[in-house]
Amino acid sequence: MKRLRTGDIVASSVGGETVNAFVPAPLPPEPKIEWNESLHLTYERALNSLGRLDGMASVLPSPDIFLYAYVRKEALLSSQIEGTQSTLADLLKFEAGDTPLAFDDVREVSNYVDAAEFGVRRIKKLPISSRLMRELHERLLKSGRGNSKDPGAFRRSQNWIGGSRPGNALFVPPPHARIAECIANLETFIHDQPEKTPALVKAAVAHVQFETIHPFLDGNGRVGRLLIVLVLISEGLLRQPLLYLSLYLKEHRGEYYDLLQRVRAEGDWEAWLEFFFRGVHETADAAVATATTLLKLFHRDNDRVEQLGRPGITAQRVLKAFQGAPILSAKQIVEKSGATLATVNRALEQLESLRIVREVTGRKRDRLWAYSAYIAELSKGTAPLPQEFR
Repeated sequence: MKRLRTGDIVASSVGGETVNAFVPAPLPPEPKIEWNESLHLTYERALNSLGRLDGMASVLPSPDIFLYAYVRKEALLSSQIEGTQSTLADLLKFEAGDTPLAFDDVREVSNYVDAAEFGVRRIKKLPISSRLMRELHERLLKSGRGNSKDPGAFRRSQNWIGGSRPGNALFVPPPHARIAECIANLETFIHDQPEKTPALVKAAVAHVQFETIHPFLDGNGRVGRLLIVLVLISEGLLRQPLLYLSLYLKEHRGEYYDLLQRVRAEGDWEAWLEFFFRGVHETADAAVATATTLLKLFHRDNDRVEQLGRPGITAQRVLKAFQGAPILSAKQIVEKSGATLATVNRALEQLESLRIVREVTGRKRDRLWAYSAYIAELSKGTAPLPQEFR
């Protein structure tokens, strides 16, 4: 089926220059999506992989540990797509009380963690809506470089993607006067009006529509990627945000942007959906594999500490604290384990002698210890580990 452009071109004036802005057509897509055998197969694989991932979360001995890890990995990757240079180790050190050199970058990633955790709590009380999108945006840009870009407010001026000005941009989103109607349609589509849409298809289509509307001055990509996992949770395909799809989008960035534009210019929803379903399948399977690897690591190191006998009882409690947050100060370990500072320090010496944790600041005061093997596993696909964590 040959499709036409999936929206209208309208004139928009920016600084005395008239440009062609794109206003997307209302959802659901018309003509309807054509489900060939390949698309069906990729869709079923994605659903099966999501089911395995969600099922794994229900049988894990400590699901909060993996939730902590995956939310931070997704936060880092989503922020890296926008150009931040921080590493997972930077974020973990920041959360442990250290101030990294790339402070603004790390603060942006930390804001994403906060927004993701907030969004998961919020959709239990508030449906996905324009209000929720603005609240997420406000959390994302509450501090750092984006706090001058109207956090929590839809834009009141024209923006563009690529190029030095709208006239030579790769893509110009709708004029700001059309944002309210576009977001209202997106909201009703998410709520299955005028017709019910399968959850995984809904997440994929809603993401494209949000990226096309580009309703904020900054942070659109991060909100749009958060929207994917929130739709999956609200629709019951996931119970927790364990899917870090940003790794897939980062690794296939050129194809990702090309497919977004093909939907707009040619109405090629099928190519986009196949790409999206493939990403969900690969990412969910990778998340299950990561959890399996981490469980093996935890069991192996627990066994090594148990071999210390009675002197290693506190070291076991300290190791459990590191499994919950892989970079900690001695004070934080005291708070998590309930042990005295002196006992914690002896346990850290034991864990260092087993080469399970290591001190990573080189300082005599305000020191931090890291569970290096845990961080190395989580960091796969993000950025090279700093030398002190290798």
